[in-house]
Amino acid sequence: MTLRTLIYGARQIVTVTRNNDEKFLCGKDMQAIGIIKSDVVGLSLMIENENIIAIGTDDDIARQFEGIEVDKKIDASGCCILPGFVDAHTHPIWAGDRVHEYAKKLAGATYMEIMREGGGIGFTVEKTKLATDKELLVSLVARLKRMLQAGTTHVECKTGYGLEWSDELRLLKLLEQARSHVSIGISITYCAAHAIPKNRTAEEMTEDIVNKQIKALKKFIDSKEINVNDIDVFCEKGVYDIEQSRRILLAGKEIGLGINFHGDELNYTGSAEMGADIGARAISHLECISDDGIRAMASAKTFAVILPHTGYLLRIEMPPVRRMIDAGVPVALGTDANPNAFSSAMSISMNLACVLCHMSLEEALVAATINSAAALGISDKYGSLEVGKKADLIICRCPSWEHIIYQFGDHTHLILYVLKHGAIVYVKAK
Repeated sequence: MTLRTLIYGARQIVTVTRNNDEKFLCGKDMQAIGIIKSDVVGLSLMIENENIIAIGTDDDIARQFEGIEVDKKIDASGCCILPGFVDAHTHPIWAGDRVHEYAKKLAGATYMEIMREGGGIGFTVEKTKLATDKELLVSLVARLKRMLQAGTTHVECKTGYGLEWSDELRLLKLLEQARSHVSIGISITYCAAHAIPKNRTAEEMTEDIVNKQIKALKKFIDSKEINVNDIDVFCEKGVYDIEQSRRILLAGKEIGLGINFHGDELNYTGSAEMGADIGARAISHLECISDDGIRAMASAKTFAVILPHTGYLLRIEMPPVRRMIDAGVPVALGTDANPNAFSSAMSISMNLACVLCHMSLEEALVAATINSAAALGISDKYGSLEVGKKADLIICRCPSWEHIIYQFGDHTHLILYVLKHGAIVYVKAK
């Protein structure tokens, strides 16, 4: 059965890429995004089943599909159509909150000081252990729905608040279940190496993850009980060192997982150089990256996933994004949604990236769409509006696309529709 949806009357259609060969953009190309705009005639986008099949003026599309039945029409008069956002870094499954730690941070406590006191990730791990499966699933789905309403159509979801295998497996299974409860695309990242459990050493956990957890994980992946895409580790002073991180990441790579990890966040660790060397697809944070690390990532085309909300909250120096872009590092963007950095709207992350990381509006949009999709290995289907790609898009009520970034925190007013695979999954109440 063929289902066709026509979106018509738009003022702008932001394709992001300019041709079908562009799987990501870096350097100066991040400024030269594809935009179709007209103040004279309306613009249309035709969807057949899940895919975009035509983009053009209203008249051109009407002539092209004359006599062909259209099942649904969406009036986008005066609106802008953009690709759905791709959030390249989140930790969305947890219980409890850390609002008490927020107050400590405002008083000057550092992230690692709070962790050493038993707070931070360890605190959330304990709260998550105590929660029921139903409680975790309900809160997870609620967070994912808020992301969807804020224009995110695909999201990377990490575990990491389990650490021990039985708890990690529970989180992986709940993330898998969430797919049937919310119409958002999900890429799952296994992140048992997020912190060190109580009464364990980093070396003991490295051995456990490499020799036990990853082998057990492979059986669940092979049986198709869960679909896991990437492996992550928190490569940081006082957590997992560079060699432990390398061993964990390579063990994941051996079972077919992509390498996508936390590096060079609070201290320089050499994560960028190591990640580029072992074929990492993406490295997140990178506030303390070295010049050698920038060159290594540029050469390997390893994605830098920038998380400005986290640096903003922790009051730490932002990653050197301008130097990264100028060097040719492909830059992506994420919210880092978690109980430490409580935000789920990519439009806010884009605004912070512009203000705090000195990115242009165009660079921020590229980082939140095609490059974030590429950082997750899915830019062949997502991240831009092109014929043949999945119809993941948002329709915004604004005179130009820049307003989704410019109107800080006002995305709930601007976003009228969110479509996932051609189906309407959110409509703003009138």
